[in-house]
Amino acid sequence: MRLDLSTIVLAVVALVFAVIAYVKDPSLPAIGARNGLKMLGFVLPRLIPALLLAGLFQVVVPQDVVSRYFGREAGFRGLVMAMLAGVITPGGPMVSVPFLVALAHSGAAVPALVSYMTAWSLFGLQRIIAWEAPLMGWKFVWVRVISSLAFPVVAGWLVAIFHHE
Repeated sequence: MRLDLSTIVLAVVALVFAVIAYVKDPSLPAIGARNGLKMLGFVLPRLIPALLLAGLFQVVVPQDVVSRYFGREAGFRGLVMAMLAGVITPGGPMVSVPFLVALAHSGAAVPALVSYMTAWSLFGLQRIIAWEAPLMGWKFVWVRVISSLAFPVVAGWLVAIFHHE
């Protein structure tokens, strides 16, 4: 296991919160740990298939196919395709991030990866259908989606211009 900066920061923050909880009440760290383990029980059954899917994607879909459609040479078309892939990717970050990593390891260029992740963040169909439309109404959804439709492609385009791999 490699300890990177984000892991160290998370561990330090968790330790600080554990100390604060202990100062409030010595029983709180154990309660917090049990709550965290319950969340792990919720996340793990989703995370394992998502990681397996991402790994299988890398061995099933040839790199030249990923490079052709999502590589730097794909240009504007690649940014649009990455945006569409982001829109239709179901689930939360447990699905989208492993898929993003699989795309990156299979030949996708950074501009397409940015377009994908921006589209997933802005236009995830599951979130729109389950939360936004029922709570805010379809009129709001259409106004928000149409007004921000260009963002994923623009973000990918800006990366293509200013970021050189």
